[in-house]
Amino acid sequence: MSRRAVFLDRDGTLVHARHYPKRPEDLRLYRGVAKELRTVQEAGYAPVVITNQGGLAFGYFSEFDLQAMHVYLRQELEREGVELTDIYYCPHHPKGRIPKLSIACDCRKPKPGMLFRAAAEHDIDLTQSWFIGDILDDVEAGNSAGCRTVLVDLGTEKRPRSPRRIPTFIARNTVHALQIVRAEDGREQADLGYRPASWNKAARGSTNRYLEEAQHVAQ
Repeated sequence: MSRRAVFLDRDGTLVHARHYPKRPEDLRLYRGVAKELRTVQEAGYAPVVITNQGGLAFGYFSEFDLQAMHVYLRQELEREGVELTDIYYCPHHPKGRIPKLSIACDCRKPKPGMLFRAAAEHDIDLTQSWFIGDILDDVEAGNSAGCRTVLVDLGTEKRPRSPRRIPTFIARNTVHALQIVRAEDGREQADLGYRPASWNKAARGSTNRYLEEAQHVAQ
């Protein structure tokens, strides 16, 4: 029987956003996230990190540095009873400086390549899984793979103009996002109708159907 997973973006979702973190101590878990993730894991979801790491293509840090950061991240979560099933990262960036990594690939979000790889390697049913991220590229990747999606509102994303970038739900923070997963599983109560205030304002003179769809997210 296939597993179900909760896929999480790393920077800005699982840990505090930071411009190209390079050291293990740069990865600071959001308060309360590990505890809530443990509860979701106990409900039968495999926690999997899906992250773009274009800093490798720019030479900002090495593969060794990245592995050290991810060992540290696993250890921090294990202290709270969370065992990551896997961490997938895309090392590419089309504008990078390292030639072999400066390519257009199938794994860099918003493309869903890392999700498909995780599903194949861990027997995951993507249609029963969730993707939680703080930008619409995360949402698009999750939607393209067939997952349900939650956008964590950091106040950085404008209302989506394409159906593929419309999240199933929007959350105030990552703890709220994980509560939404459990609520949809019948194990928790959560606010399912949250939307960023700026998304509730009708665009002046616009009747764009994509905006109308975005206004009805989670209803």
